[in-house]
Amino acid sequence: MTRKLTTIGFDADDTLWHNERFFRITQDRFAELLRDHVPRELDSQALGARLLAAEKQNLGRYGYGVKGFTLSMIETAIEVTDARVPASVIQELIVAGQMMLSYPIELLPNAQNAVEALADSHRVVLVTKGDLLDQERKLAQSGLGDLFDGVEIVSEKTPQIYAEIFARHGDGPEHAMMVGNSMRSDVVPIIEAGGWGTYVPHGLVWEVEYAPAPVHSSRYTEIADLSALPALVARIS
Repeated sequence: MTRKLTTIGFDADDTLWHNERFFRITQDRFAELLRDHVPRELDSQALGARLLAAEKQNLGRYGYGVKGFTLSMIETAIEVTDARVPASVIQELIVAGQMMLSYPIELLPNAQNAVEALADSHRVVLVTKGDLLDQERKLAQSGLGDLFDGVEIVSEKTPQIYAEIFARHGDGPEHAMMVGNSMRSDVVPIIEAGGWGTYVPHGLVWEVEYAPAPVHSSRYTEIADLSALPALVARIS
């Protein structure tokens, strides 16, 4: 008989390693560079709201990740300055985006131990969104790559995508758990696909990734950090 839970999917950014804080650092730099080129009422908060609106609008064009974020910064800078932003500022924004692609990877607490423990007893799969080259770089630098039975870098995380991934790498979504810090991408769609969704809160959450917790689902779980994951999987399995 097939075990109840055979495959564990892990999100990458802000689940296994830090990521969102680099976007926050760069957004602060964005506001700093535009400070002398916009009306006084466009403070850091207002500029952040304009940038977020551009990011949301551009997701369908550029997808997730640093490149789309950088293009959204440039687009917003042009819009809020009525196309008067100096070329030197655009250059600085490009440099800020390039720096984001070179930050060293820092694993979150208990990430390596959790993946190692579960790799001994279950199939483990990395399922992440973002720029292909950047996600490959981060995985290579993380030192976790050899632990995964499969790696999937996708443009979006939907119930259909999860059903396909866990059919390829496991026994279907009904025998799979997805673990991550995004309720919208990591938890809700896998539960809708028939699997388990485990939420691991992270201090910084991009507004686009917000969704209400599916608290009425018996397949929804929240843990404080990844140290609790092996015991949770053992209980379900």
